[in-house]
Amino acid sequence: METQVVVVGAGPVGLMLAGELRLGGVDVVVLERMAAPTTESRASTLHARTMEIFDQRGLLGALGKVPNDMLGHFGGIRLDFDGLDSRYRGQWKVAQADTEKLLGDRAVGLGAVVRRGHELVGLRQSESGVEAEAVGPGGRVRIRAAYLVGCDGESSAVRRLAGFAFPGTDAARVLLRADVAGIDVPDRRFERHEHGLAIAHRRPDGVTRVMVHEFGSAAPAPAGEPEFTEVAAAWARVTGEDIGAGTPIWVNAFGNARRLAERYRSGRVLLAGDAAHVQMPVGGQALNLGLQDAVNLGWKLAAQVRGRAPAGLLDSYHDERHAVGRRVLANIEAQTTLLLGGAEVEPLRAFVAELLGHDVVVRHLAGTISGLDVRYSDGGDAPLVGSRVPHWELTAETGPTSTTELLRTGRGVLLDFGAGLQPGAVAGWADRVGMVTATRPHGPETGVPFESGGTAVRAVLLRPDGHIAWVDGCTTHLRAALHRWFGTPGA
Repeated sequence: METQVVVVGAGPVGLMLAGELRLGGVDVVVLERMAAPTTESRASTLHARTMEIFDQRGLLGALGKVPNDMLGHFGGIRLDFDGLDSRYRGQWKVAQADTEKLLGDRAVGLGAVVRRGHELVGLRQSESGVEAEAVGPGGRVRIRAAYLVGCDGESSAVRRLAGFAFPGTDAARVLLRADVAGIDVPDRRFERHEHGLAIAHRRPDGVTRVMVHEFGSAAPAPAGEPEFTEVAAAWARVTGEDIGAGTPIWVNAFGNARRLAERYRSGRVLLAGDAAHVQMPVGGQALNLGLQDAVNLGWKLAAQVRGRAPAGLLDSYHDERHAVGRRVLANIEAQTTLLLGGAEVEPLRAFVAELLGHDVVVRHLAGTISGLDVRYSDGGDAPLVGSRVPHWELTAETGPTSTTELLRTGRGVLLDFGAGLQPGAVAGWADRVGMVTATRPHGPETGVPFESGGTAVRAVLLRPDGHIAWVDGCTTHLRAALHRWFGTPGA
């Protein structure tokens, strides 16, 4: 079989990437070891930036009404998300199974081929392409492609077979987790007891998720998932409550392992999601970090495959996302210390709680956890360049629209709010960049400038992932920005 890109792993990250590649006009085959989609709840938090991205791709309608929680935490200490600068401030609760279905339906609907029950066992790359070997229901399958992306999780076969360096540390602490039916315990939000930490939340379906950590306990050697009896025993030692008569729906454990791939790209093989970074899922950041990897990579890899990418575009995936991954892992390590430390961290917890009494600290940490503060900076002189574009309501010649709606095609967008750009400003890039002349709907004058962070904006160039590539007034010329991000103009 031949295709243009092979994605290994049909979890949320792999399926998000497959949809982005198809949006960019690239053929893609997804190989997944599991025979059927997951039914486990696992990661269930979507943060504000991920919700914005889903909206930019027109995906939120299929999710229906999504529960939201404005109250989050930093290392178990209360953190309010209500002050975020986003339409989707808060933490949105979507079961991983529902996220996978949403992204799988989208990818397949756009033409991606998903082959379940196929486990990657071999990988070879050359200057001209990649050959993947998988074992499936019909035997061995070989697939040739231009590129291959590993989205196959913490124990990534792609990472191992391609020889990626994966420095970091193994888990020293562990948190036991179980979804249990038939128990009645109080809801607990990061409740610290003398001997450990207890968390409990009863879902609308009557199932209670419990999590427990015993202070000072060492992480067990990795040998599969724990037994429910282990979870119940630890829960009894920490809380004094007996949950042993409950019916376990799902049991697992996660530790504070911390690893980050040295490079996200090795020739024609790339990594995204947990294949590229392993972290404790504190604050629900891991899934969101991976989904945002996929959106950053998708349009760049599609441009590379189609021969439209300027030099260095694909390498910018590593440059931009590795830095974000490193920063997220650092904040997770800090939270883990606060969350799982015993009596020795109480003075530190008290000091952080005092800091969180200041709005500027709350906004900073909430922006970090939500992903809203990510800025892909190139050292330019315009503070908006590299940051995400907010949701701006617009009135264009065709009627009301918004920055969110204009990004749904997966192309770049040049917006003119009164800069007087020539109609042919994107001539030669029209197959990759759309141009829209617009004004704010409540502004009576044409060209009323937007302001963001005190910076007036009369024209802005948006990348397909919703980050700002250029604004008028910066030292970079518009045509230079178009060349940098969208390649050589066509005829």
